[in-house]
Amino acid sequence: MPMVLGQNQYGKAETRVVRVRRDSERHEVKDLNVSVALSGDLSDTHFTGGNENVLPTDTMKNTVFAFAQEHGIDSAEAYGVRLARHFVQSQPSITRARIRIEEYPWNRITAAESRNRFIGADEIQHSFVRDGGEIRTSEIVWENDRVRVISGLKDLVVMNTTSSEFWGYIKDRYTTLQEAYDRILATQVTARWRFSFDAGDDAAEPNWERSYAQVRRHLLEAFSETYSYSLQQTLFAMANRVLTHRHEVDEVRLSLPNKHNFLVDMDAMDIKNDKEVYYAADRPYGLIEGTVHREGVTPLIPVD
Repeated sequence: MPMVLGQNQYGKAETRVVRVRRDSERHEVKDLNVSVALSGDLSDTHFTGGNENVLPTDTMKNTVFAFAQEHGIDSAEAYGVRLARHFVQSQPSITRARIRIEEYPWNRITAAESRNRFIGADEIQHSFVRDGGEIRTSEIVWENDRVRVISGLKDLVVMNTTSSEFWGYIKDRYTTLQEAYDRILATQVTARWRFSFDAGDDAAEPNWERSYAQVRRHLLEAFSETYSYSLQQTLFAMANRVLTHRHEVDEVRLSLPNKHNFLVDMDAMDIKNDKEVYYAADRPYGLIEGTVHREGVTPLIPVD
């Protein structure tokens, strides 16, 4: 029975590019981890090893660096759209390009009040500290002269120390979990959101930087303001708030691991633990995932 080549792609993964913008008094830094994956007329290289239609992955790496220099990096999304379009439009054998980007934020170090610092430090402001919080993510796919942009974040750790309950669930012979009417709710947010923007419509690109900041704000506000009876309820509230306030977003997918905090039993030590000391368990953990989208919109964010 003959075998058939299915979906395939190739590319250069995890090219780290740091772009320092020096055309103003205040330097700006973009620190990205860029992965390129290309698909197209590549059957011959699988069957015979012929490389006539293969763009070397080393060329992809060089293109990532060259575009950072030639075009700059105003945002990960705009940079990714430019890269994806280039790979498809410049190579007849390539019909689809997917660009995945992780962005590592750097915050500006605040100048000291004292004058005892090196000359110009307060004016130049080119000292940074790496933010240890969440990582910004982007995925751009260019195919058939259309583009799909999915922005996101991961490793955003949040916690409510109250305003959370969990009770009324199914109980069987294996259930030992006690109902909770005042618990800590903590999670490590992975969020992805898809834009309605499509280059095929000749529409202006969204303000990617502002949109990211606003989506992040709405996620945090919804988490903090929702009185939660389940993490599923919180997930829907977070996604719903983004869609309500950000009209450029059509779909939101969230992955929320439940970072359990269990009250420590101190009865054996004859100590009363008045809901103040907890044990943070890293695993196993509940994992709540879901997509929320506008009515009439087909969800396209990949499900892990």
